[in-house]
Amino acid sequence: MMEDLRWLGIRWTEGPDCGGAYGPYSQSERRAHYVEAWRRLREAGLLYPCICSRKDLAQAASAPNEADDEPVYPGTCRERKDVAGFTEPAGVNWRFRVPEGEVVEFADLNLGRQRYVAGKGLDFGDFLVWRRDDVPAYQLAAVVDDAAMRITEVVRGADLLKSTARQLLLMRALEHSPPGYFHCELVRDAAGVRLAKRHDALSVRHLREAGMTAEKVLEMAGWP
Repeated sequence: MMEDLRWLGIRWTEGPDCGGAYGPYSQSERRAHYVEAWRRLREAGLLYPCICSRKDLAQAASAPNEADDEPVYPGTCRERKDVAGFTEPAGVNWRFRVPEGEVVEFADLNLGRQRYVAGKGLDFGDFLVWRRDDVPAYQLAAVVDDAAMRITEVVRGADLLKSTARQLLLMRALEHSPPGYFHCELVRDAAGVRLAKRHDALSVRHLREAGMTAEKVLEMAGWP
């Protein structure tokens, strides 16, 4: 990915390839940061262990759509009483206990005012912060890294708008100041379907190998 970005003429001043003041930049090297955040959230009573399988969730919860990447959790494990028995995150999924019915609002720098309601059967439910294979989930890792690296503006796709609402709850719980957010419209094919890994023929790497110039790729992407 970094090689393709360089080919497009995009440069950066810090990262896993060039260092910087807020490293390490590889998440595999930042485990201690994530475990510390997990402990703080667990001690505050904001997390609970979840043993539901993907099959359980598929049968009980509403399916995710292209505007989100996680189904609304039905709350099956929410009232578990054995949280104190888990002193490490590994072995089960860990979910953040969202405040039922709370409205989460933020002003997106591109798409304007956004409003989501947290809770079972609403816009998003209790979400994953740590996976049973002992890996921090995206929501927790993003919040911890953004805070530690003093990120002031996050730019990403509009499919992550609900993730921003989730992350704002995590930031409040961890007493972090949120950055600004700019969510881009998704890039779509001629049929209106968003481009994904299955559209490899339109990937930067594929276009590059086909002989297309960086200037042409940027023009196709609507780069100013």
